[in-house]
Amino acid sequence: MCRLALKSADTPFSPYDVLTAMEAMQEGYDGSGLGLLLRGVEFEDFKLKPHHVVLSGIAHTEAAFHRLTDWMGGQGFQVKYVHEFERRPGLIEAKDRFNYMVRAYKMPDAWAGLTPEQIDDKLLEIRLAIRRDGDAHGGDITIFSLYRDVVMLKEVGWPLEVGDALGLSDSRLRARVVMAQGRQNTNYGINLYACHPFFIQGIATMTNGENTAFVPIKEWLLGKNIPGYIGYHSDSETFTHILHYITKKLKLPLELYKHVITPLKTEELDVHPNGDFLKGLRTACRRLIIDGPNAVIATLPDETCMLVMDQKKMRPATVGGRPGAWAIASEMCGVDAMVPDRDPALDFQPMRQHTVIIPPERKELTIWSQFDQFTLPQAA
Repeated sequence: MCRLALKSADTPFSPYDVLTAMEAMQEGYDGSGLGLLLRGVEFEDFKLKPHHVVLSGIAHTEAAFHRLTDWMGGQGFQVKYVHEFERRPGLIEAKDRFNYMVRAYKMPDAWAGLTPEQIDDKLLEIRLAIRRDGDAHGGDITIFSLYRDVVMLKEVGWPLEVGDALGLSDSRLRARVVMAQGRQNTNYGINLYACHPFFIQGIATMTNGENTAFVPIKEWLLGKNIPGYIGYHSDSETFTHILHYITKKLKLPLELYKHVITPLKTEELDVHPNGDFLKGLRTACRRLIIDGPNAVIATLPDETCMLVMDQKKMRPATVGGRPGAWAIASEMCGVDAMVPDRDPALDFQPMRQHTVIIPPERKELTIWSQFDQFTLPQAA
């Protein structure tokens, strides 16, 4: 099994805090990959502005680095800040790491009149173009994200060693939300694109478990021809795209994510106050039903954080915290490491019907049950 850790706090903190929590759970991963997502990012020596976006990725060669730099300039992006990592290369086994890129850009002036949704589409288009270019040149660029106040780091290795290799303990890079996954490779190859979290248009998820319905779900998603539904180096990437599809394309409330991936039984829907709608949703999205053990953690652009479990609760997860700081982890010791000054008696271990939400205000947890009534937007 993999191990997951997320911390969300009002006061920005170092990602190394979450890596320390991963170390407490180290029996649950094998060093085949670390993925980090930082949201609500703050740099020690630069202040992001609303018209800035951050590119995260790896240039594996000097030629790739210069090619990307020139191409971004040609698209109208202006470099405003480059985060330089205090690297210790000896801690990373791979040698083709010319530059770990975390670069803040001013968006093109031509985008000034675009809506936020149009900007999201443009950023996705640019990220996909960079990925295609890297693939066309033998994989010499790996692009993780291009978005507002988001940084993503991925590397093969043990979480704390990767953090030390990139100097993340120096606190020059902080965030209000940090997600981390220590990978236990099971069904797929060791590949940077296979490291969780996965990201599309501000939505990110990471999973402990597997999706045994991966192939038909992947084929259904690919068949929608929606930009960004590509890759699938891991079966868990489908969790991200399903969340994106439900909230961005169908524009359904977040509560319905659980109803799509693990719907209630017919006899349970017969007595549900929204039963008729949910039966229709289950039929319409039947190809997206997830089979297999999993715990899924997600974050959204507004810093909402979410945890859901599989139908039989076959993967562990605990949520705990206090007003202003909350944590989700695969093991209770992970929560202990991230928010030690909480009351553990108030920790919550969700069951199969629960969706646990850490709201952006971070005052208290919100816990939804699939058996609860919900309100649909008029468009639905």
